[in-house]
Amino acid sequence: MASESSEYKVLARKYRPKTFDQLIGQDVMVRTLKNAIKSKRLAHAFILTGVRGVGKTTTARLLASALNCLEVKKGEEMTASPCGSCENCLEISESRHPDVLEMDAASRTSVDDVREIIENVRYAPSSARFKVYIIDEVHMLSKNAFNALLKTLEEPPPHVKFIFATTEIRKLPVTVLSRCQRFDLRRVPTELLVKHLTEIKDQEKCQVEDQAILMIARAAEGSVRDGLSLLDQAIAHGGGAVNAESVRAMLGLADRLQILILFRTIMAGKVKEALAMMDEQYTLGADPAVIIKDLVETSHWITRIKTTGEAGLDALISEPERNEGAELAKALSLADLTRAWQILLKGFEETGFAPSPIRAAEMVVIRLCHAAHLPDPAKLVKSLTAKEEQEVPAREEAPPAATLEKVEATSKPERREEPGPKASSPPTASGGAQVLALAPEATGEGEPLTPMPQSFSSLVSLFEQKHEGVIGKYLFDDVSLVSFKPGAVSFNPVRKIPATLPSRMKDILETWTGQKWQITLANETGEPPLKDQEDRRNAELDQQARNHPLVQKALEAFPGAKITKIKKLDNEEDRS
Repeated sequence: MASESSEYKVLARKYRPKTFDQLIGQDVMVRTLKNAIKSKRLAHAFILTGVRGVGKTTTARLLASALNCLEVKKGEEMTASPCGSCENCLEISESRHPDVLEMDAASRTSVDDVREIIENVRYAPSSARFKVYIIDEVHMLSKNAFNALLKTLEEPPPHVKFIFATTEIRKLPVTVLSRCQRFDLRRVPTELLVKHLTEIKDQEKCQVEDQAILMIARAAEGSVRDGLSLLDQAIAHGGGAVNAESVRAMLGLADRLQILILFRTIMAGKVKEALAMMDEQYTLGADPAVIIKDLVETSHWITRIKTTGEAGLDALISEPERNEGAELAKALSLADLTRAWQILLKGFEETGFAPSPIRAAEMVVIRLCHAAHLPDPAKLVKSLTAKEEQEVPAREEAPPAATLEKVEATSKPERREEPGPKASSPPTASGGAQVLALAPEATGEGEPLTPMPQSFSSLVSLFEQKHEGVIGKYLFDDVSLVSFKPGAVSFNPVRKIPATLPSRMKDILETWTGQKWQITLANETGEPPLKDQEDRRNAELDQQARNHPLVQKALEAFPGAKITKIKKLDNEEDRS
């Protein structure tokens, strides 16, 4: 172990970059800033954005050091390579320089805090060349604070520089963004973070296994500070010697190869074996939510291998893991992987807020195992259709082709309700009588008269088309037709209807058609209501569909399935 000073510093602070060259994973930004400093084309305001721990505040301090470093070449005002050892550099790195002011916008959000900055801006720096204001988490400032800062931000004095840092760039007003030069700090790639952590553990003279370093780098998710904090914790946890097992126990992780084997077991539909493996991982200390998360990532990784080949293989994956992933990609279809992704993604959310995470995780595994036994719908339809076509010659009367969603009825019942043509439609010359006969044209001004309905069903349809749906519903559901001819209707109420229905129908129809109408209530029973007739036809269609051999096979393949729609294959009107 390295010699310890009187005051211990955590690794994240001890190894904070002191020069731009020590920043890892931000080459584009570093090159831009260096060139801007060398060419003296440095903006007056910067905004640094990125996830936590990628170096936003560190970059701001390095930029302040570059502006105020005392070790500059003769004739230059600033340097792209601050020394890190002069008085200004040391004070800036320790956040105690009087001309480099750091403000945490999360705790100082009001307009009064910004007014204090505006009032001090006009004064020249006391010992440095530039007065630098570093505002961290700037998105936390109030709307009034942003508005108060706009004018100063647009035209600050030449001796002032603003550097903003934020993890929520979308929360900043556009008026602020347009006044700043923006830099997006990227997540550090896992390979680069592994190299960085390896160098630090060598400097610390600690025994850390390569697999443990890899696990820490993955858990950091591109954040250098998180990686250093986890490494610091792992060293303390292992007493200076860190192995993969101790890191796995510390982070609550499951073994990656075991996750792949668990995924294979689940996709094979072996419920008992999969639950036993889950229980074993849980006993060893793995967090159920982390197990489900690892399964989600595994399904994505295998899908990438399936779709992109070698491009989906991670360079840091071990050889056994690589072989297992490649075999799974060959064995599983894209439909299986997509279905697993959806189930796992929903299950991960459920595991997060379930009273017992392990029980929720087990339910996710059971759900996936059950889904693994389900046949592929596309292959099933293709198989059933092929069998159906082979059986056609053996039958005396072959039914028409059908699918699971479009089922051909063996006979077509005649429909009583015939929709009538528009009033402007000419009479048909052949192919059946016109449903609505045209009434004499109206004389004078106003709307043209409605054609006379030629059947009771067309009369009901007329009330629905004219937005008199209440009357149409009574006629469709609750009355038994005794007789009908144009201008005269007689029906018997089989259910309760309003007493004023006949008189209201008479007035409305005479207004629409311009002819006299006679509406009477009869005592004798006539035809069943139109609704009852339609229900009977639908029941006959449903039974005909169930008698179809292809539908019977589909219902056997999917127990509990229901026929919800019967549709002709020649694009006739749906019947639900």
